[in-house]
Amino acid sequence: MAPDPVGRQPGDGTIELACHLNVLIAGLGDGELLPALAALGEHGCAAAVLPPVDPAAVDVEALRGRFHDHGIVPIPIAGQTVDADVSSRDPAVRQRGADALRAMVALTVRLGGDQLNGVPYGRFESPAGPVDDDRMLHAADEVGRVADEAADQGVLMTFEVLNRYETAAINTAAQAVAFATASRSSNLRVHLDSFHLRVEEPDPAEAVRSAAPWLGYLELGDAGRGAFASDAAHVRSVLAAALEAGYRGRVGVEAFSRSILPEAAANHLKIWRAPFDDGAALFAEAAQVIRSEAAASGVAVA
Repeated sequence: MAPDPVGRQPGDGTIELACHLNVLIAGLGDGELLPALAALGEHGCAAAVLPPVDPAAVDVEALRGRFHDHGIVPIPIAGQTVDADVSSRDPAVRQRGADALRAMVALTVRLGGDQLNGVPYGRFESPAGPVDDDRMLHAADEVGRVADEAADQGVLMTFEVLNRYETAAINTAAQAVAFATASRSSNLRVHLDSFHLRVEEPDPAEAVRSAAPWLGYLELGDAGRGAFASDAAHVRSVLAAALEAGYRGRVGVEAFSRSILPEAAANHLKIWRAPFDDGAALFAEAAQVIRSEAAASGVAVA
């Protein structure tokens, strides 16, 4: 049974603009962060996805203040490691994985956020082989439990569907719906990204429609990881499908350039080129595309 209501409802029949901070900047230091938040706010961005954050390595209260001052909601991301993985066959490793997710829920609350994105169901890496059903059931059980705890603290937990080169666990919208259903949580939602949909789905728009009741975050990205201009038809069709299916949540922009990302992150994401140098300009253009498609669908942008 699908959860109800559809996605996260930011307002009465509206969507909200969001952006991954790595579109504009490499890290969270004030020298980069403050101008980036100002630029995003200027173009109507309501929420920003953070790069990976170690709660012990940042001044959480200061960071919360930066976002609050600019009227932008921070969205942290959760992940798993070799020694802390909810899909492990080892109960102790699964427990550490669940505890790591709980730590990120706590960070989200401390930052004043209301949503936690990421890949909570296993490790984000080049896969060595398929992930068997038993491991995915372990992961679904643990993630669903944490999602319910997160909801009690005012945090919506989502999980991203990645392409086959980044995980062997969940690559399609249908697999995502099956995972959300197996979690037995009405608070766990799906995060779909047009970049990954283009790789894995024969009909990305139909995939979005099929998963819309479970959708908690829709992310738009160009096939080359750059500006929307070269892939606008695909981005528009994915967004239109979500809006027509009733999605009223955050719509995020994601793009990556080697000239902006930290080298380690660029290498991990296989970003070998610099398709853009001005992330603020890219977001401004993307925001126009989103607003235009929303208007065509009769949906307002908050």
